[in-house]
Amino acid sequence: MARPLYSDKRLLSVGLLVGAAVGVWAGNRARELTSRQPAPPSLFNWGHARSIAANMNRESMLAADQRRELDATYRALVGRAVPLVADYTGDQLPKALSRVYVFDRVDWINANVESFAEMFRPLEALNPLKDSQAPRVVSVLWGTLNQSMLSAELGFLLGYLARRVLGQYDLAVLGREPVEGGKLYFVQPNIGGVERALRLPADDFRLWLTLHEVTHAFEFEAHPWLRTHVNGLLETYFGFLSQDIEHLRRGLDGLKVFWDRARTRDGNNGSWLELVMTPEQRGLFNQMQATMSVVEGYSNHVMNAVGKQLIPTYDVISKRFERRQQQRTPAEHLFARLTGLDIKMEQYRQGQAFVDYVAEHRGHAFVRQVWTGPQWLPTIEEIRDPERWITRVSTL
Repeated sequence: MARPLYSDKRLLSVGLLVGAAVGVWAGNRARELTSRQPAPPSLFNWGHARSIAANMNRESMLAADQRRELDATYRALVGRAVPLVADYTGDQLPKALSRVYVFDRVDWINANVESFAEMFRPLEALNPLKDSQAPRVVSVLWGTLNQSMLSAELGFLLGYLARRVLGQYDLAVLGREPVEGGKLYFVQPNIGGVERALRLPADDFRLWLTLHEVTHAFEFEAHPWLRTHVNGLLETYFGFLSQDIEHLRRGLDGLKVFWDRARTRDGNNGSWLELVMTPEQRGLFNQMQATMSVVEGYSNHVMNAVGKQLIPTYDVISKRFERRQQQRTPAEHLFARLTGLDIKMEQYRQGQAFVDYVAEHRGHAFVRQVWTGPQWLPTIEEIRDPERWITRVSTL
């Protein structure tokens, strides 16, 4: 379903480190070969990445009249959903949700390239051409090759995500101040595709989806500490990433550090991403996963709790959509495994199971304590065993 992009960008940045390592090594080696000094290329060519992603999705573009009609439709749905979510959650938005946009896939790509660039800015430190030594011709050529490879990889990933995202609450992170709150995006070609494939009633399905996205707005805008907390986790993550970048600057020798981490890892649990993490990095990774599990799980809980009472075809929508989530092609499964996006799907399931369990056994008012402050957020172990969280917060 919909996903906050700050989480996906974190996962993608880890995957890109592996591809970047070869280019880093090549750039370091090539620096020795000649002495002219052209300007070094940056690590990513965002225009190239945008072009690749957009070219994968040109067929989805909306006409102007379609866009005007759909803008009005989704703004009306958001206006309808806000009081419903407020009534169920007991929270109020500090500002109206006025920035609601209907997108085609290319619109979504354009809207997210800037935030992706901001999120990936720390990776520019990987660039071997931007150190104290003057860059040289062959090194620049290697750097350009590496830039093309990374930009193409990122463009492909953006293009793939553009085909999957149904809706998005775009929260400003890492320095982009949300002057008017977040933005809500609805990617109509993908929404329409699901409606046709699953034979879903459009009005009911769109309201169901809107409830999910509006709940994200309530989570972050009614509880401002959550944005600060997520930013803090991301900044700490990029601090760890900077340490790993120093290893990668050493090229193939530096890769041995990651090999040693994977080889000495105790147990076989966890994803391939976790295999190359230090214990400190893994602890932060688990904290980020737990936080996003609650964010996604609570949105799904509200979507279902409100939708069940309101939407006549709720049972049909819920069952068919869940079946769709489980029926991926082998290629999609492989892609999800390689990029870490399978972690996202497990995150949704575990987070919703946690929230549903607590709400069923202790009531919705009890589960709402997760929005009190950082210490009320569950750990990854508590996500998997909600009784541990119930016991702990009962003493706070």
